[in-house]
Amino acid sequence: MKVEEIDIPKSAVEFLRKNGIISLYPPQEKSVKAGLLNGTSILVSAPTASGKTIVALLAIVAHLIEKRGKIVYLSPLKALASEKFTEFKKLESVDLGRKVKIQISTGDYDQTDKNLGSNDILVMTNEKMDSVIRQGAEWINDISLVIADEVHLLGDEDRGPTLEIVLTKLASLQKRPQILALSATVTNADEISKWLGCKLVESNWRPVPLWEGVYDQGMVTMQNRKNFQIETSIRGAPVDLGLDSLKNGGQAILFAETRARSVSLATKASDAVSKHIREKEKKTLEQISQKILEDNEHTELIRNLATLVKKGVAFHHAGLNQKCRDIIESEFRNGKIKILASTPTLAAGVNLPARRVVISSISRYDGKYGINKPISILEYKQLCGRAGRPQYDEYGESIIVSNSNSEDLFDYYINGMPEPILSKLTGDKALRIHALSLVSTTPGIKNEEIVDFFAKTLSGSQERKSTIKFKTQITLRYLESEELIKQKGGRFIATEFGKKTSTLYIDPLTAVYFRKASQKISKGRKHAIGILHVITNCEDFFPKFSLRNKDYELVSMLLENHADQLMENISEYDCNRSLLAMHAWITESSEIFLSDTLGIESGDMHRMSETADWLIHAFYELAKLEKSDTALDELDVLRTRIVYGIKEDLVELVKVRGIGRIRARLLYKNGIRTLDELSSIPVEKLAKIDKIGPVIAENIKTQLKKIR
Repeated sequence: MKVEEIDIPKSAVEFLRKNGIISLYPPQEKSVKAGLLNGTSILVSAPTASGKTIVALLAIVAHLIEKRGKIVYLSPLKALASEKFTEFKKLESVDLGRKVKIQISTGDYDQTDKNLGSNDILVMTNEKMDSVIRQGAEWINDISLVIADEVHLLGDEDRGPTLEIVLTKLASLQKRPQILALSATVTNADEISKWLGCKLVESNWRPVPLWEGVYDQGMVTMQNRKNFQIETSIRGAPVDLGLDSLKNGGQAILFAETRARSVSLATKASDAVSKHIREKEKKTLEQISQKILEDNEHTELIRNLATLVKKGVAFHHAGLNQKCRDIIESEFRNGKIKILASTPTLAAGVNLPARRVVISSISRYDGKYGINKPISILEYKQLCGRAGRPQYDEYGESIIVSNSNSEDLFDYYINGMPEPILSKLTGDKALRIHALSLVSTTPGIKNEEIVDFFAKTLSGSQERKSTIKFKTQITLRYLESEELIKQKGGRFIATEFGKKTSTLYIDPLTAVYFRKASQKISKGRKHAIGILHVITNCEDFFPKFSLRNKDYELVSMLLENHADQLMENISEYDCNRSLLAMHAWITESSEIFLSDTLGIESGDMHRMSETADWLIHAFYELAKLEKSDTALDELDVLRTRIVYGIKEDLVELVKVRGIGRIRARLLYKNGIRTLDELSSIPVEKLAKIDKIGPVIAENIKTQLKKIR
């Protein structure tokens, strides 16, 4: 089907053609014929790179033309939401008879952006949408199209329950919106589509054919049973497979089971890859390497990355900060980086294909159980999906490295069917969170109505109603015992404590922990270490790093030196390495110290401080509710220290926009320690301070006027 044959305005057709879309892929054509443009709810189950984003784009255009209502695009990840926002924002240039307004919102969960409802298209994470529903935003009733991306993540223990609840609630709106669910190929797509009330569009088509195979002792056997030899070396099979692809003009992603392994694979590949780099490319890679060094502290990780990039190789994992990850992703897309060694998180994130994907191990460390476990077939297929660049490759290859059981790997992963999606909603944590949310947003709800609601979820379609009832009763009893909800005349309502917990978007278990801790904060003394222990020890804190043998002495000294700040008797065995990291962060330790001494990289530290900021805000709000006034000032100051990574003496200076931890410390060393002193210093003198200069000095003075 040519794009001219689609029932959309010429301006939209021209937009598609300008973006290289001349005719529809089979999954796209099937979706149109299934009623996509006429408001029919559809589940598209198709491989990665089969054009599901264009299906979403067509549905959006149809809604905008007919002015049906608001459009919500749901993403499981902030990075993916940002990528889609950039793509959809291009629609603002299309003449659809009116100005199209689009906004992205993935931020604080307990704050609803006031102007969200004035937009036509909203790009949000599942958690943000759930939070907006809890806030009771009126514009939710105006939603006419819900696009849920990566719907197969319904089976994910962490992300699945929220997506399930959001879809259940949106599907239950009085004016049921059209639902467009986009999923990888799954075994029980028919069950998921039935639950969602969608027509099922299934396809195994992809624009670049994918060939899967297994490597064993120098030989690759592909699924068509064709074999080819790989030149082996001491670098190891994954690197040899990557180099083989490079010799034939293709890029490669080497998926590693750990961060250390990803760095190791990239290092082993670097010298061999550098021999394939042309002189002109070497100059570009030198510039990219220099940018990485200029924008970051020179930790061992950063120095290593910069060195490897010069040779056309890189690694990618959660320890790298966002700036580094953005550079690596961009330069891999541009073809400058030839081989990328990555942890599997890359497969669930942004669109980053290569001709060959090498899966160096089918095992992953499971922190929950403390053991290595084989990956699922579904996860394997997600990794495979990165193989084949539509613009550059005639085929894609995915190769598993075998350690002797190649036939078993062939039968299980390559010939196997992905596992069915099973709801994780009735796990203890998920049920606590969402049962409280339901009671909080539906005052006076009856017990049987609660059970009926959960019976409408995917879990309700997969479990017996008696099981759902039993599990919800246990959850409700817990919430009632901790005074988050109360029952009267057979009806449930949330207490003020329960409502606040729900809107703060924290686990009720965390809220109870915070409430008890706030009661232990006493007047006249500091509690910073005690509060940090509560934050890093709670159910919602992430990432938690366990103590290594050499950390026990450090944490023991920390507790001993700050014993007066603790709110309860704790030992080093009650702590984790994240407590050490958070303390180091708020005492202005460098990224080099965090990396070398604690093994905490800048990406980890960013996520920890971001999570701690959210949690200490929740702690503050609950302390205010409990009228624990003595805690409020200290929590407020500590939150600022967590956001900026500063000691207490800089809290006043960072109130000025443009002054962060580095400039604030430089100002302090130059005798400027208060806003009054900052106000009185001439702008010319301020500009002479290191890392400030004339432009920043003027900006600081302007910002200072706004807060005084």
